[in-house]
Amino acid sequence: MEELQYPVGRYQLPQSITSEQRREWMKEIAATPGHMRAAVAGLSDSQLDTPYRPGGWTVRQVVHHVPDSHMNCFIRMKFALTEDQPTIKPYDEAMWAKLPDTAAPIEISLALLETLHARWMSLLEPLTEAQWKRTFLHPDSGVRDLVQTASLYAWHGRHHVAHITRVRDRMGW
Repeated sequence: MEELQYPVGRYQLPQSITSEQRREWMKEIAATPGHMRAAVAGLSDSQLDTPYRPGGWTVRQVVHHVPDSHMNCFIRMKFALTEDQPTIKPYDEAMWAKLPDTAAPIEISLALLETLHARWMSLLEPLTEAQWKRTFLHPDSGVRDLVQTASLYAWHGRHHVAHITRVRDRMGW
């Protein structure tokens, strides 16, 4: 079950972070929308409504979750860049995944993800070293800087794309 839940492994914050790693994470974040679109290409509605693992979200819910999560991250980063260590608001991902908009056509969220990531990259690319060290406080997980957050969201995109590609492989789609 661990392999189904964490197909690319659990997230682990690197002990030391280099500027090269940061550039790689930014490339991964920028590539996420294309990888997500490719992962769901050609899937039928019944396939989209299939859970990626027993007890897990459907492929459709995963597609809608990623821009929800990444929008929250984008806003958290903007708060960190404009306020001194702001406390951000967590949200209940599982409850968001049950809201009516997660039954919508996935094209809405695929387009949103593409646009959001283009905007996100325009924020991240020119950041200075000092700006990358800006922090926010997550009430559940503590203080995070923007580099750590980029690392997490590079993983997050890989993680959810792999949910979809692995269920496709298992089901022979």
